[in-house]
Amino acid sequence: MSIHAAANHNLFFSPDNADKDFGAVLRDVQEYISSKYSTLILEGGKDEVKEQVKRYIRKYLMDYRIAVKDMATEQLVDALYTEMAEFSFLTKYILGTGIEEIDVNAWNDIEVQYSNGQTVKLDEHFDSPEHAINVVRRMLHVSGMVLDNASPAILGHLSKNIRIAVLKTPLVDEDVGVAASIRIVNPQRMEKADFVKGGTATEEILDFLSECLCYGISVCVAGATSSGKTTLAGWLLTTIPDNKRIFTIENGSRELALVRKKDGKIVNSVIHTLTRFSENEKQNIDQDMLLDMALRFNPEIICVGEMRSSEAYTAQEAARTGHTVLTTIHSNSCEATWRRMVTLCKRKYDIADETLMSLVTEAFPIVVFTKQLENKERKIMEVMECEILPDGQRNFRSLFRFNIIENRMEGDRFIIHGRHQRENTISQSLQKRFLENGMPQEVLYKILKGGCDR
Repeated sequence: MSIHAAANHNLFFSPDNADKDFGAVLRDVQEYISSKYSTLILEGGKDEVKEQVKRYIRKYLMDYRIAVKDMATEQLVDALYTEMAEFSFLTKYILGTGIEEIDVNAWNDIEVQYSNGQTVKLDEHFDSPEHAINVVRRMLHVSGMVLDNASPAILGHLSKNIRIAVLKTPLVDEDVGVAASIRIVNPQRMEKADFVKGGTATEEILDFLSECLCYGISVCVAGATSSGKTTLAGWLLTTIPDNKRIFTIENGSRELALVRKKDGKIVNSVIHTLTRFSENEKQNIDQDMLLDMALRFNPEIICVGEMRSSEAYTAQEAARTGHTVLTTIHSNSCEATWRRMVTLCKRKYDIADETLMSLVTEAFPIVVFTKQLENKERKIMEVMECEILPDGQRNFRSLFRFNIIENRMEGDRFIIHGRHQRENTISQSLQKRFLENGMPQEVLYKILKGGCDR
């Protein structure tokens, strides 16, 4: 309905306006606003623009005496703005606190996963499959992505810390409309005490991993999605002294926040970088390219947010040529992690598995395996060293392990009890590397005896 038609339609002036359907009002207001103030809608986000758009919506409602049953005027204005310029009912969850993931299984089936591991099915849902697709398209517009039949599978971002993966018809059924996973990563200022209190790790484990990075030993943190890999890696990077230069590489969205200020002045040396996807392959900036660029910035610590493909080969090269590399990877155990690295390295060069295994174990002597247990608690399950023996053989030494003592069901709850235990001391070769890299004898002594001070 056009604005002129609306003006001549006596429905707008009848008492029945109080019973108007929200969807119908939304369509009328959308047409009015988009035809006259489309630039404002596209600018979105800015507070002054938001208020300006709301004023236009409010004026339109008052001029045409439009109301919706059981909704006050300001409530209606807010709801209309959210539908038009934001992301429908999902907005409050995307901007909420303590939420890690929003899963759209279908237009009428949405789940929210909280940071404590709790997953809740929402009573709210989209009005239809088409409504779901339209809202998700608006999300993808932020990253310049178009969701259509030619591109029914999209990876994008809403902001530097919100990633979105989307599938639409024909990849999902028509009555589903769209399936989407919205991952919200809020860079957390985690302290050592938070990990210890939550049972994720002991002080001894955390201190050991911190000393590894500070004294030139590259570390890979492995685990499944939501196992706490990035949270642990982020904390480890906060223990790096201010005088060491850090270069981070992340895929599409930023999960790390490492810049430190004192009295308004930046005191550490950090360069944060992000990949950039482009449909034009020549303009595509991937992790491998950024990693190659990182080596020209004289970093002492390089963080590759997640090894997913051929950048694994470049990462191990960097780790074997004097740089300390911290990275994460999807894997299901410590030992499997090195084999996974080999698989990823082969995507760049078809080198014999045995040769690549020699390279990646030299590059990453320490692997940490993290897991989210059935009771939703996150644990460092194992820390392992790969010792390279004089004859070239590899000896996998479990240094720390979380041993489960009790695992049972109580009603619909999982009860899991266990403890972190020290399994072995570090190898002679790793001790030598620590000393060569400047570790004081007293710090090494504390590592060997069980406990570091940091």
